[in-house]
Amino acid sequence: MQRSIILPLTIAIIAISFSAIFVKWSDAPASILSMYRMCLASLFLVPIVWTKRTDFRKITKKDWLLLCFSGLFLALHFVLWFGSLKLTTVASSTIILTLQPIISLIGGFFLFKERTTAAAFMTMGIAIIGAVMIGWGDFGLSSEAISGDILSFLSVIAVVGYLLIGQSIVRKVSHWIYSFCVFAFASIFLIAYNLGTGVAFSGYDTREWGIFLLLAIVPTVAHVINNWLLNYVNATTISMSILGEPLGATLLAVLLLGERLTGWQISGGFLVLLGVFFFLMQQKQGTYKKAGK
Repeated sequence: MQRSIILPLTIAIIAISFSAIFVKWSDAPASILSMYRMCLASLFLVPIVWTKRTDFRKITKKDWLLLCFSGLFLALHFVLWFGSLKLTTVASSTIILTLQPIISLIGGFFLFKERTTAAAFMTMGIAIIGAVMIGWGDFGLSSEAISGDILSFLSVIAVVGYLLIGQSIVRKVSHWIYSFCVFAFASIFLIAYNLGTGVAFSGYDTREWGIFLLLAIVPTVAHVINNWLLNYVNATTISMSILGEPLGATLLAVLLLGERLTGWQISGGFLVLLGVFFFLMQQKQGTYKKAGK
């Protein structure tokens, strides 16, 4: 029976849109935010993972190596993107995340020989144009803002690497096991980074710890959903759905941070929704499914 991917993807988009807001609310370093997000998320998954612990037997030595690299890419993504948000606006930082489908498509072509249709390219183009319009009037021209834009672009490359690796492993084990392993490896890398750079692990007030918890719970829901969806769709589809994040994050930034929303952003938001909607409709008709559908 064909599974609908629209509802879980919508939930994932809403959940992940809060990530930028939480980072903006925090005064903690980007690497600390990333570390506690991954550490707490890993702990929250322990009870579920314990019930599925037999799946660990399916993981080969090669798979463990890939999981390690996937965790490294995820750690890099969070450090780079959270760092970007410290330097530029929500709209400017999240808009660059719209490059994910392009980079993912290139990676999918070289690694998995994946193909797509001309219609899919058109809908991706519509959404990408709309996403660019969202932040058109908000791109910073200062050197600090430009640095933030560069960090955001590098975070895109990292998260696509994380998704592409996951596509080859999550079909072997439960998505819960995959999420836990990747989060745990990411935690290890982030702990090592903070120890190596001398960043303080403590001294944060109750408000900051509340933000750490929110980051560990709300946006992480999106990553768990996306890992589960890799059983049925490819990494390019997941990346395409994340085009909804700039719209959600920008609207939340207007409401909660007081950032201005321009006519370009409103028009672009409409195009993002239109492009994502038609792309997902195509995926619903001919989605990637496991063998034996």
